[in-house]
Formats: sequence, structure tokens, C-alpha cells
Amino acid sequence: MLNRRRFLQSLVAAASTPLASCASARAALGPLRPDPGQLLDLPDGFEMTVISRTGETMSDGLSVPGAHDGMGTFAGENGRVILVRNHEMLPGYFDYDAFGTNFPALPEPMKEKVYDWGGSETPGGGGTTTTIYDPATRTVEKQFLSLGGTELNCAGGVTPWGSWLSCEECFEDPGTSYATGRRVVREQRHGYVFEVSAYSDGLVQAEPIPAMGRFEHEAAAVHAASGTVYLTEDRYHSLFYRYLPNIPGRLAEGGRLQALAIVGRPSFHTHNWGRTPDLAVNESLPVAWIDFDNPDPLEDELRDWGSAMGAATFARGEGLCNAGSEIAFTCTIGGAERLGQVFAYTPSPFEGTDRESDQPGRLRLITEATEDSILRNCDNLTMAPWGDLILCEDTSGHCGLVGVRPDGRLYALADNVYSDSELAGVCFSPDGQTMFVNIQVPGITLAITGPWPT
Repeated sequence: MLNRRRFLQSLVAAASTPLASCASARAALGPLRPDPGQLLDLPDGFEMTVISRTGETMSDGLSVPGAHDGMGTFAGENGRVILVRNHEMLPGYFDYDAFGTNFPALPEPMKEKVYDWGGSETPGGGGTTTTIYDPATRTVEKQFLSLGGTELNCAGGVTPWGSWLSCEECFEDPGTSYATGRRVVREQRHGYVFEVSAYSDGLVQAEPIPAMGRFEHEAAAVHAASGTVYLTEDRYHSLFYRYLPNIPGRLAEGGRLQALAIVGRPSFHTHNWGRTPDLAVNESLPVAWIDFDNPDPLEDELRDWGSAMGAATFARGEGLCNAGSEIAFTCTIGGAERLGQVFAYTPSPFEGTDRESDQPGRLRLITEATEDSILRNCDNLTMAPWGDLILCEDTSGHCGLVGVRPDGRLYALADNVYSDSELAGVCFSPDGQTMFVNIQVPGITLAITGPWPT
């Protein structure tokens, strides 16, 4: 049976004239074909390799955690790819976290690096795993827990200095709580960003960076020219943040947390939920930035403070990535039909300096999903080597990968019609030849190769 995405894809292909410079390459992708293995439908000529599954035993003796989410890649030795992966796990799910019920028996040097021991009962179930992958042989050479004891590590972002910023999408205090029949013990505050070296050979010391804000983080992206870090927040009326480190590349040594505001439109809503859109597609607006005096609050109220001070609000800010000269990010339930938006922020030539107001950065709405489009509730995203954005969907039905061309037009790149799981963590190897993506539940990481556009 022809599913809805394939049907709409055929209509888009028939009605659209591709960009002249990319027509042959993009047309070569073709329609999606059913996967005999019932994992992910891809165009003709593409192949996938399962490189990691929840529950497998890793090189350190621990188990691959579940809820695979955001990922980033780094260049390893001799053509290897280093893949750092988030796990959006809560404590107490022993069948799906790295430790199981054996946490008390772990070696002390390992336990000392875990952020929240949970009273040795329910250590934080999130964190990151690192995979060393050889694309030539399509095999995993090593896999291990690289960040432990954190919670709901959703997305994050790579840094130019060789690390992964892993973001907790939660706001929890120490104490004992009960949820869905589980007793959970916490010893630490949660809601932070953690930095993980991509080149560690095991578990890193888990250290939160309070100056980067305590809120329900989603993703991060670094502006290499200035060292500025941009951050999204997964709430209905969230803010778009940036962190100006005192010393670029040394985030833990302090800095300023700020929220984006639209010049001349205080507390502007970008949601477009009303009858008349507040923001048109391709409309570009100048921005200013608002400082927070206390980025590490006791209550989950940074977004309320920011909005009251004039910051713009967004409809569940999620995926975030560098996209050429812009920073692209998604809002999962933005738009008149609440099916998602994609924004781009263009930094000022004087980003983060006293001269910024001379030529401010600008915010632009790239595209907005509707019932007539193939895109639904975009989440994680990345910029493909050929210049398009590739978006992961997080819907109540089947989810896919959707490409967004520079002119805003859409095309289907992959589709998961075999489960209700979202797709997450899409990213490319440093040489652009392999695309990685997660089927979040039950937790499968795929490496995909084929005739990519050039």
C-alpha cells in the first residue's frame, strides 16, 4: 500500500522543478523503497548497517542504554569515525540503562565519575556512549559509556575543539520521588549541559556547567568564529539562548547566558498560532540579546524571566545545528497547524561584542509545515554535505527524515513505517560519506551509505 509520505512525495516531485545546479543529483535519490528488514525505507542504491542496539554488551562490560537520541561525529585515526550518542533515559529503568542492578558492584574509579549515584539505588540512567566505527569494514571496534549518571540527555552539539555538549532535558532536585510505580532517589540537581571529550577512552568525569543555564535543554551549536554557544529549550513557550564564554573553548570557566529578543517587538511570539501569522516565511528580523543575572535558578523559571524582560518565545525549540553562515533550529509544534517550523539565526559580524548593535544578528523563518507538506513535527536536524538541512520527525505516527532545500522546498529521504518510534540524532561522518541516525525505541543506530548528492 502506498503510504501518505510516498504519495505526497510523488505529488511534490511532479509539481516541483529542482534547482538547476542540483537537479540531477537530487533526482537520483528517487522515491523511497520498502525495506525487506522492516527498519527504514530508503531510496534505491542506499544501504544501511545496524551498528548498535539497546542491551548489547559494550567494551567496558556495561550495556548499551536505550532511548538513543542526539549524536555527533568526529574524525578518528585511520579513517575511523568517532560517534558520541545521547540517551534520553530516566533513572530506575534497569532493563534499559547501562548499569542494570549492578551499580553498587562497579569499580570505585568508575563510580566516582558518575554524576548522580542515586543513593546507589537509582543512578541517573542517561548520559552518552561513544562508538568507534570503521566505515571501510562497517564494523564497530569499540563502544563504551562516556558520560554517566545524568538524566534525559536529549540532544546536544559538537564543538570545534573536539567535544560533545550533552544536554539534560529535565529540571530535577535532590530527594526521593515516586513515578509510574518506581522509587527514584536523586543526589544532585539536574537540568544542565555536560561536556564530553570525543577522544576519551572511557568514562569522563561528569561535571555540569551551571553558567550555561539550568533549564530543560534540548540542543547546542557553537559559532566557531566567536566561540558563542546557542541553546534550545523544549517547552511550549521556550527561549532561544546563547552562552558567551569568558574564554572561548573553555566553557566551564564561566560566561554570560542571554536570550534572544526581536528589536522593536518585546516578548514577541514566533509560534504563528493565531489566525494571522505573526511571522511570515523568509521574513528576517533584527535581534538583540537579554542577560540573565542568575542562570542557575532554584525553580524552572528562566523562560518566564526572559519573556518578562522582552525575550521572544518559541513553540518547543528542539534541533539545532550549524548551517553554513547560519544557525538553524526547529520548533516542533510551531506554525498555524502546530506541525513544526524551521528557523535560521544569522550571527552579527560582531557577535557577542560591544559593536553588535551596529549590525545585529537576524532571525528568519525558513519553512513551516502544513497538512499539505510531507514534514511533520521536526526535531533533530543536521546540515548535509550538499547544503540541505536534514530533519528528523517526532510524530504520533510513523516518522521519517525530510530534506529542506535552500529555497525551503521539501523531499523525503527516509521513512520509518514499521514502528511508532521517532527518528533522532541524524548526522554525517566527517568525510560526508556515511549518515548516522537512530530509531529511538527500542534503540537502534544505523549507518547509511549510498549515492549522496554532490
